[in-house]
Amino acid sequence: MTAPAVGSGGPAGVARDVETRRTVWVALAANLAICVAKAIGGVVAASPALLSEAAHSVADSLNEVFLLASLKRSRRPADARHPFGYGMERFFWSLLAAVGIFVTGGCFSVFQGIEALRSGASESRHGYAIGLAVLFVALAAEGTSLVRALLQVRRAARAEGRGMAAEIRAGRDPALRTVLAEDSTACAGVLLAVAGITLHMVTGEIAYEACASVLIGILLVYVAYALGRAARVQLIGEAADPAVQRQVRTFLTRQPEIDTVTALLTMRMGPDSVMLAARVDLTPGYDSETVEDAMVRIRREVRGRWPELEQVFLDVTDAAAARRGASGDGGHPRGGRCQL
Repeated sequence: MTAPAVGSGGPAGVARDVETRRTVWVALAANLAICVAKAIGGVVAASPALLSEAAHSVADSLNEVFLLASLKRSRRPADARHPFGYGMERFFWSLLAAVGIFVTGGCFSVFQGIEALRSGASESRHGYAIGLAVLFVALAAEGTSLVRALLQVRRAARAEGRGMAAEIRAGRDPALRTVLAEDSTACAGVLLAVAGITLHMVTGEIAYEACASVLIGILLVYVAYALGRAARVQLIGEAADPAVQRQVRTFLTRQPEIDTVTALLTMRMGPDSVMLAARVDLTPGYDSETVEDAMVRIRREVRGRWPELEQVFLDVTDAAAARRGASGDGGHPRGGRCQL
């Protein structure tokens, strides 16, 4: 049987990508603006916490570029070299984004904090004012981007009929998940930087600001690890949601032509695309033409009920023939086994 053409998850998947692309563009614009402000403010104020936040924004900006590339490249149609399409590009680019957060953001922030502790430099009142002003502007920009990402998550959660927490845990779209993680971490990082600069200003001890820089780095390393782990799971072959697997198995077993479902395997090929391979035993008494028509109907109904199941393969056997062969009754199995 020829594999069906790989789609794009239907109109809902395309619409979700358009919304995700807008969310990424908003995040990129916010990060570029505040990156410049943080870098200038950090140099003028000689603030390690502010420079760490600038590195954080550089990492986020690069990651948004990666995510925009993934949104475009993952929608390429299937070809001879990639018959299942390019949906897994999303997972690859999200892994690169995680590496970028770790190296550019986390490692630099930790290094900056350690250097500040060693140098023991201090800031002027003017420097404190510049640093805090830049950070409050950054918090407003990052907060705006975070709100947009959360609104998209809420809409997706409502469409799936579940809460926002469950939708975030499901995290099918790695681009949206990465933006959400970046913006949340950015807001937390800004608050840490504000606390560090304020304590430095009040006490005169740079250790507070240096510790804030190190904490920002540790936070970024943890987020990079979490995103990288999620990307790894998807890259090596993640199954569909257990609830979907149970529903599909129940649907197949209720078909009159199917006696039992002996195996059901799924693998996610992209945020909106899943491959399904099932081995089913046929009910005795059906001729080959009836079975072929039934399998075509079943595949069509499966795709209609679960649009994300774009690739459906059914490996069918004659249950009665299989039982006769197993019991050693002799003779050739009637119907045998075929793939449809």
